[in-house]
Amino acid sequence: MEEIKNFIDNIYPMNGSDWDFFSSKLYKERFKKKSTLIEIGEIENYMSFLSEGIVRYYIPQVDSDLTFGFLFENEFITAYDSFITQTPSHYQIETLTNATLWRISFKDLQKVYENTESGNFIGRRMAENMFLIKSKREISLLSKTAEERYLDLFMERPNLIKQIPLKYIASYIGVTPQALSRIRKRIT
Repeated sequence: MEEIKNFIDNIYPMNGSDWDFFSSKLYKERFKKKSTLIEIGEIENYMSFLSEGIVRYYIPQVDSDLTFGFLFENEFITAYDSFITQTPSHYQIETLTNATLWRISFKDLQKVYENTESGNFIGRRMAENMFLIKSKREISLLSKTAEERYLDLFMERPNLIKQIPLKYIASYIGVTPQALSRIRKRIT
């Protein structure tokens, strides 16, 4: 739980009573590799902090999935649009490795917002951060080549990218696995 406290303290330090209230609502859950955290049509009921592992966001397709996001250790994960609207998700989230999450339910997070001084501020900062990640991804898709997107991903997460199957990386940058192979040949 120390990693989530450090993460939050970097956003806005919680006083002792706020932290005690918030942390009392968290519970730890471990998932095996390839576990589905949410499926299309389910309502997201959790905001989770990934303390260990890698997850991907994707839309399942008949021929190949459309991967549109990866999240790594020390990041919050949720199907946020489903979470805040409490409506069914249009995509899925799965673990790519064994993963450990600290989770809080939608209902309990609302209690944190209502009963703590810092909860709303931290919630707003987390929403802003999720928006920036989404915006960066959209701008990348519209303005960069697949090779540039691959290099960006490689520069941001050089060690972790080795743990992600190439077919998911290809889908994420918007190319076929064969095109990714050619990109990798060119840059090595």
